[in-house]
Order: sequence, then C-alpha cells, then structure tokens
Amino acid sequence: MSTQDEQRLHELGYAQELRRRMSAFSNFAVSFTIISVLSGCLTLYGTGMNAGGPAMISWGWPIVGLMTLFVGLAMAEVCSSFPTAGGLYYWSAKLAPRNGPAWSWFTGWFNFLGQVAVTAGIDFGAATFINAFLDLQWGFSATPGHTVLVFGCVLLLHALLNQFGVRLVALLGDISVWWHVVGVLVIVGVLAVKPAHHRSADFVFTHFVNNTGWGSTFYVALLGLLLAQYTFTGYDASAHMTEETHDAARSGPKGIVASIVVSLAAGWILLIGLTFAIQDYDKELASTTGVPPVQIFIDSAGVTTGKLLLLIAIGAQLFCGMSSVTANSRMIYAFSRDGALPLSSFWHRVNPRTRTPTNAIWLAAGGAFLLGLPYLWNVTAYTAVTSIAVIGLYIAYVLPTFLRLRQGDRFERGPWHLGRWSRPIGIVAVAWVCFISVLFMLPTASPVKAANFNYTPLAVLVVLGFAGVWWAVSARKWFTGPKVQGSAEELAALERELELQE
Repeated sequence: MSTQDEQRLHELGYAQELRRRMSAFSNFAVSFTIISVLSGCLTLYGTGMNAGGPAMISWGWPIVGLMTLFVGLAMAEVCSSFPTAGGLYYWSAKLAPRNGPAWSWFTGWFNFLGQVAVTAGIDFGAATFINAFLDLQWGFSATPGHTVLVFGCVLLLHALLNQFGVRLVALLGDISVWWHVVGVLVIVGVLAVKPAHHRSADFVFTHFVNNTGWGSTFYVALLGLLLAQYTFTGYDASAHMTEETHDAARSGPKGIVASIVVSLAAGWILLIGLTFAIQDYDKELASTTGVPPVQIFIDSAGVTTGKLLLLIAIGAQLFCGMSSVTANSRMIYAFSRDGALPLSSFWHRVNPRTRTPTNAIWLAAGGAFLLGLPYLWNVTAYTAVTSIAVIGLYIAYVLPTFLRLRQGDRFERGPWHLGRWSRPIGIVAVAWVCFISVLFMLPTASPVKAANFNYTPLAVLVVLGFAGVWWAVSARKWFTGPKVQGSAEELAALERELELQE
C-alpha cells in the first residue's frame, strides 16, 4: 500500500525509485553537514583575514546568516509544495506562468553548476587541511600538485562511500551533526583555555584589515562577505533528498531552515573563538601550510593539541564532502531523468541493488575535480571555485522564489508555509541574491593579473553559454520540463519491477 509520501510523489509524476529511509533528522543532517561550519568557516578564514580582517569575520557572519535565512525560508515554502528530488528546476517549471520549460532548463543548469562547484570547494578545502596535516606530520609539502592529488583522492573516497546506499549516507550524516556540534565546542573550548593570551574584544569586533590591493574600504568589506556566504550553501540538499525522506512535505522544509539556524549559531561561536585566539596575525596569515587556522591552532594550543584540533576539522570536512556528493548526484539523477543533460539515459541509471544513482555519483565527483584543476597555475583558484558555487547555487535558489512571488495568491501552499510573511521574505531573498551574484564576480585582488584572475565570470558564462546555445538550437524543441513517468498504474508497475530486481 502506498504511503502519503509516495502518493504525493505520484501526483508530481514520479515513481518511488529511490529508497525512502531518511528521517526528518537525517534530512536536516545532510544540509547541516554540507553547510559545515568546520569546512567553510575554516577553509576561507584566510580570505576573511585579508579582506576585512577580524571586523568582517565577526560581523559579516550574522549579517549574511540573516539574509541567507530569508532565502532559505522562501525556498522551504516552495519545497513543501513540491517535495521531489528535482528540487529547484522542478519548482521553476511548475511555478512559471509561461515558458515553464525554459525557466526549468536554466534553473537546472545553474543548480548543476553550483552543485558541482560546491562539491569541488568542500573537497578542495578538505584537501588543503589534509595536506597541512601531512606536511606537519611527515613533511609532505603543501605544493599545488600535492594538494590537487589529495583532492582527487578525497573525491574518490566520497564517490565510493556513496555507492553503498542511502542507509549508510544517512547514518554518516547523523554522526556528522554531532561531530560538528561537539567539534566546535572542543575547538572553541581549547582555544579559550590554552593560549597564553587572547586578543581584546576591540580587536575581534572592530579591527579592519585590507591586504587585497584595493583602495576602497567598503569594497574590501563586501569582498569579505564571501567567507560567510560560501559557507551558507548546499542547504538545497534537503529538497533533493525528499524522495528518500519520510513526511517529505514537512521534513524537507524544516531541514532547510533548521540547518541554516543551527549553522548560524555554531559558526559565529567558532569564528569568534578562533579570532580571539590569534597570536601573531601576520605570521598566521602567511602560514607555511597555506592554511591560517592550522597555524592559529598550533600557536595557541601547541603542536600536539593543534594537530588534534586539525584532525577534528578534517573529519568534519570529510563528512561535509560526502553529503555534498550525495545531494549533487540526486540533482543530476533528477535532471537527467527529465532528459536535460547530455547522455541523460546513462546518468539516470539506478543501481538495482543499492537503489542509488551510481553514474550520477561519478559525474558529480569528476566534474568537481575538473573545477579544481586550475589551482595548478592560479593561486586564487579556490576563491573562484567558492564564488562559482555561491553564484550558481543562489541563482538557482532564487528563481523559483521569484516565480512564486509572481504567482501571488495562485500559489498552492504545502503543509509548511510562511503565511502573510511569504511575500516580504521572498522580496528580500530575491534582492539579496541579485546583489551577491554581481559582487562575487568582481576582482578579488589588485592589480589584476593572470595569477590572481577571478575566473568566476568565465565559468558562469561557459555553462550559461552552453545551456543557452543548446536550448536555442535544440532543447527548446523537445525539452518540456519535468517529465511525467506515467499513470498511477504505470508508476506502480515500475515500482514493483524495481522491487523484484533487488
């Protein structure tokens, strides 16, 4: 007998091909793990030290967190109406008053770009921390070649873990939540007790640093927002996992919002604790490992304890990357299910034993690896990857919200909604995304040259150009948006066939 979740999925046009074994907590855990304050906050901490310094690290976080909450609330309301793995691009198709396939097409391609980039950013950040540990422990120097090698190994590990089915992913996601919460408390606790001295509150909350080469304090302060905005990405994972979640129309929206709120609190505690523990600003910024937080750990707590704190951070980052590959692959699975990617029939295949989209998992990992390769010759490549993730994801996040605003009272709410606050929250969300989409395409260092060129606009234009040309030349003739897999009887027959294959 079909459950309410399966019946709603049938109404949306899809069979229950993936196993529905995730609880509401597990759904939240995936998004919280991808946001991962122990990943984003620490891997871009050096960027924050250069662009705005302690003042922007301390105040940029709550400002960006609040604006992100507006975006997440608006997304969550739409997710409740359409709890399907396609998420954003499916929502755009259903909400567009006309030209639904075109809205769906471009939303999906921006989401694909952002998902691949955020996977690259997370696992590349993990690789820099792992390389820092290897350098400290065994002298495996943190050269670009070594970092890219470790990056490839991390992606390989995450692709392999995702082969074993959603039950393992859910279990690791649940563990990850407690690893992050306890990890933040341990790191902040050690940094509060161990250092010989701490910075003053005046330093932590008002000291401004500009090492970017730009003369405008305001512009540099805005650049410093990237630390927080990049960390607050990936919470659309709760939407992409709804076809595997119980009570999806409520659990998915709650997962989105809760992951942002908990991360906002935990991240601010971590950043302030780390900034109070700075011993030698210039030395730690110029850390030989290339990772300023690692030097802060060592200078504040000693080499042995510093390494242990580093291992806590690495563990969190590995959990984060694994969940990112999971969400990324589900988006690829859903988008290819509707024929929107080259070789869609290949990427859409589901392993009959594990009921996971195996080929989509490898596309997620392989695409992320390609985005990280420019680090071999471009020192600002990591900043560019994080900018690409922010822009790709947030444009995809906000297009359904924009279309939902245009629908007004015609929008059919799900069981989780914002009531009379829906419109003002949606307007703020759209305005914020427009602002950051321009901001993070701008140059991050001056003078601009090949070694520090922000190639974010180039990557966005390549994907947008490819999707645009393909749409104009071919896809507009056959892409009709999310496909209906069949009648209720046909969907039930497909589900029975899948059960027999197990």
